Amino acid sequence: MSSSDITVSEMQLIENLIQGDRSSFTIIYKKYWYKLFLIANRRLNDKDISEEIVQEIFVQLWEKRGILQIQSLENYLVRSIKYAVIDHIRSQIVKDNYISYYKTFLDQEESQTENLVDVNDMTIFMEKGLKSLPEKSQEVFRLSRMENWPVIKIATHLQLSEKGVEYHITKSLKTLRIYLKDFVAILFIYFII
Repeated sequence: MSSSDITVSEMQLIENLIQGDRSSFTIIYKKYWYKLFLIANRRLNDKDISEEIVQEIFVQLWEKRGILQIQSLENYLVRSIKYAVIDHIRSQIVKDNYISYYKTFLDQEESQTENLVDVNDMTIFMEKGLKSLPEKSQEVFRLSRMENWPVIKIATHLQLSEKGVEYHITKSLKTLRIYLKDFVAILFIYFII
């Protein structure tokens, strides 16, 4: 769509949105919400997740309205929803691989040992390690390792430098290594006793 195809009302909506006009945002929300929901739900086949992703697109639109350069609302929103769906699918694949790996690991170990500690215990242990981190480091780690966001996207989203994001990831990994080292020690003691 060329910029000459954009209606004056859409251009005015964009300008009003940039200036923080809530009524323009509401018009945009009502006009595009269902279309974005259909796109997300067609790919994900999950109404709740699709609704969450669409909501997040609109939250980001509002929060970043002053820095966005939008030529066409529809093109911008459709591209945003497609990228958000891809990111969600990618993060699900990472989670599924993680769970599958540990289930396989547990299945192999279970044949050797009757009372193997549950994956949930490791998750709880990892959560304790994460909670010991500063809030910003927790958020960076979750986006990086659990949501599979690239460093540049995290930096933009959290308004940090790329080096700052890398610092938080490194700090988080060091802390989690310490917590998981303790977890391994507990497993060792558990199996000896």
